[in-house]
Amino acid sequence: MKILVLHGPNLGLLGRREPGIYGFAGLDEINRSLAETAAELGVEIVIEQSNHEGELLDLIAAAGDEFAAIVINPAAFTHTSVALRDALAAAGLPAVEVHLSNIHAREKFRRRSLIAPVVSGQISGFGPQSYLLGLRAAADLARRSGIGD
Repeated sequence: MKILVLHGPNLGLLGRREPGIYGFAGLDEINRSLAETAAELGVEIVIEQSNHEGELLDLIAAAGDEFAAIVINPAAFTHTSVALRDALAAAGLPAVEVHLSNIHAREKFRRRSLIAPVVSGQISGFGPQSYLLGLRAAADLARRSGIGD
């Protein structure tokens, strides 16, 4: 079973970008933890990061042919991208939205997720652990749906 993990815009700056909000873990460290968790779960993951909405859209559109589920941190696109929302809705795969910070406790404009209504669930506020919880949830959802068997 393969799971696609998508990191949205500016997440390549983790560890340097607002560590009081996002912590000190860099994206490489988060990706290593994801790989360890994937091995523990017996799933394969493919990890991609892009600052470009169109690239994320292309990855989601192609995901149905190869992947059983998606874990996505849409970052700023969470609050602005109808296109990303529509792509996830059309993908037909279980998807889990993750965020390092608790978006519901932040600025008012960050409290609304356009993505949440079209994914299986949202995990936010647990720092890098949000990704690991999201991966566990995505693997479980995929197994229960029979996708990727």
